[in-house]
Amino acid sequence: MKAYIFPGQGAQFEGMGKDLYDSSDIARDVMELANDLLGFRITDVMFKGNAEDLKQTRITQPAIFLHSIAKARIAGDAFRPDAVAGHSLGEFSALVAAGALSFEEGLQLVYNRALAMQKACEAVESTMAAILGLEDEVVEKVCSEIEALVVPANYNSPGQLVVSGTVAGVEKAVEKLQEAGARRAVVLQVGGAFHSPLMQPAKEELQAAIEKARFFPPSCPVYQNVDAQPHTNPEEIQANLIAQLTAPVRWTQTMEKMISDGVAEFIEVGGNGKTLQGLVKKIDRKFPTSAL
Repeated sequence: MKAYIFPGQGAQFEGMGKDLYDSSDIARDVMELANDLLGFRITDVMFKGNAEDLKQTRITQPAIFLHSIAKARIAGDAFRPDAVAGHSLGEFSALVAAGALSFEEGLQLVYNRALAMQKACEAVESTMAAILGLEDEVVEKVCSEIEALVVPANYNSPGQLVVSGTVAGVEKAVEKLQEAGARRAVVLQVGGAFHSPLMQPAKEELQAAIEKARFFPPSCPVYQNVDAQPHTNPEEIQANLIAQLTAPVRWTQTMEKMISDGVAEFIEVGGNGKTLQGLVKKIDRKFPTSAL
């Protein structure tokens, strides 16, 4: 069994997608459709923007989504995975690639998601921090004992967990986790507290849009972030997507579940092609991975 996995925020790079646009009519068509649907030329920012331009949430999320779908479309008939999964934002790419959601509705949801998250970030001063070298249970316990809001947000790989919350909560967590023996505990340069209760306003705003979208049975199981389980029921997929914004990304558990279910190879689709391969290698250094 082979699985296609789709990256989220952080996998962007300068010039992303220009080679695809220049060499493939399929990629050019889907990118021009995105420009029309969004009402601005996102490809101009993707191709010519600098790192700071690409870091804007309203650009990053649709850009990575578009890059992933363009690559999947180019693959055509060769794109027949036995399972798919996506990290945070990447779950939308996975759903569109597997036919559970149309490209048009997927892109609009991603853009709405980006705007709603940006608004939520501006409402409360918040941040995230990467914690390396501690058991998940230790990080969870320390976070639960801090009075200010801080929660586990991204279970990226064994020994790599990102926490999310108010600035005060995250800074206190970094201090306590360093005392607990973390190899590294560093505050990240991000816009806010993604995958935490502070994203509740964004969740409520996005929920209405997700509930209006049409979901279909996917061509293969979609392993979703909120529970690390395979799903093919459109209603379950829709409900999990709504829950995703305030729930942690259980990527470690997702990869482990997919491996135990028989996946023998992971293929990363979109972005820099390295982000998720690196996380898989931390689960099993010898596990076969590649990029589309």
